This record gives sequence, C-alpha cells and structure tokens, in this order.
Amino acid sequence: MQTLYLIRHTMPHIAPGICYGQLDIGVADSFEKEANGILHWLPPVELIITSPLQRTRRLAEHLAQAQRRELRSDARLMEKHFGAWEGKAWGDIARTEIDAWAADVPGYAPPGGESAQQLMRRVQTCLHDVAQLPQQNIALIAHGGSIRAILAKIAGAPLADTLVWKIEYGAVIGVRVRRGLQA
Repeated sequence: MQTLYLIRHTMPHIAPGICYGQLDIGVADSFEKEANGILHWLPPVELIITSPLQRTRRLAEHLAQAQRRELRSDARLMEKHFGAWEGKAWGDIARTEIDAWAADVPGYAPPGGESAQQLMRRVQTCLHDVAQLPQQNIALIAHGGSIRAILAKIAGAPLADTLVWKIEYGAVIGVRVRRGLQA
C-alpha cells in the first residue's frame, strides 16, 4: 500500500469569477502563510510530484525544500483545459456553451479544450504510474479537477458525482492505494 497526499494549490492570483483551468497564473500574496500551514499538516513524504503550472510548482518547491525531498513534474496532473473559456469571466461565456456543458458534464469539451472524460483518462494514467513507484508516501500537488479525478478513480465513482465535493485551496487529502492500481 502507498499513502498519497493529494494537495490542492494555494489561492491563485486571479480575480474571482474567472475561468482559469490551465491558464498559468501565480499565487496570491497569502502564499507563505498558506504553504506553511500545509507544511504543518503534511507528514514526511519520500517524493513530491507536481503539475507544472506555476501555482502548483511554487507550492511543490516550497514543500520539497522544507522536507528535502525529490521533486518531479507531471503534466498529467494539470487542471482541465477549458480552451477558449480560459481567462474569461464565467458570465461572459455564451449561455448556449454553458448549457451544453451542463447537459453533458463528462463528455462536453469547451471550444479548444478537453472534456472531463479526457481529464479523467489523463489523470488515471498518472495515478497508475505513481502506483508502480517504490516510494510509500508521495505528495501530489495538483488542482481541484485533477484531485477529483484521482478520488473518483480510487472510490470507483463517476467523475460527475465528485463535482459537489468541496476541495479548498491548500487542502491535504490522504488516501491509501494499493500498488499496481490499474488505469
């Protein structure tokens, strides 16, 4: 068995109500306080794997330095790609597109983006590879969507069912997984 610590990045530096998915934005001024709070709750890990986006990478670097641990980057942990919606206020996205997404949350991909099913497949391959690693305690620094995809796989739940799960900025979720988990 492995213990994975799924950690959502700290508060991003972006105005509320903006769709940001894979938009590479920085962290809020509260970063140091939030990161140190995470460090307080995170037990020692052997490896830290992060999404390459700067809001996750900065937290991963902070944790890796504090725990003197190896840090790896894996693009499969990135947030869902919202395509043409990224950087737009949610209220500025065409109502017909939002309605199409609401009618088919798992299958709908925003223009130029990816669907939740595509996110799920990408994250599952990452989770499968992590389950093959020799380390027992691993931190995955990721995003709300990718963390939900990991939890859905582990729980055997449809990704759409996880949308109601509240995953706060800086949340640390410990889960135990069996080695050799299949994608």
